[in-house]
Amino acid sequence: MAVIMDKGISEARAWTYVILGGLLEIVWASGFKYESINGLVVLVSLLISFDLIIRAAKVLPVGTVYAVFAGMGTLGTTIVEIVMSGGAVSALRIIFILLLLACIIGLKLSAKGSEA
Repeated sequence: MAVIMDKGISEARAWTYVILGGLLEIVWASGFKYESINGLVVLVSLLISFDLIIRAAKVLPVGTVYAVFAGMGTLGTTIVEIVMSGGAVSALRIIFILLLLACIIGLKLSAKGSEA
């Protein structure tokens, strides 16, 4: 097993990893429900997303990394669910989705300069 040392990556690159990992989480989590997403795509997305999150957590605070990753996945899979169900969504659900988005952005902005 190869050991990957990512201590040298920049904070900006680490955030890019978090964002890419969160987007891939939407793919694999949605793949659990929708058969139109190939099982191999689900597996590869899952493995790559966790690899990216592990790399990012070596540079950024792990709690913030995981919260943003999970929040992006929750937000994205909720949006996929709304789209796949024909757009039926309540005003209250939209408010909570926007609140979650605001919290994700707040976590990202507040993590600058934090110790890992």
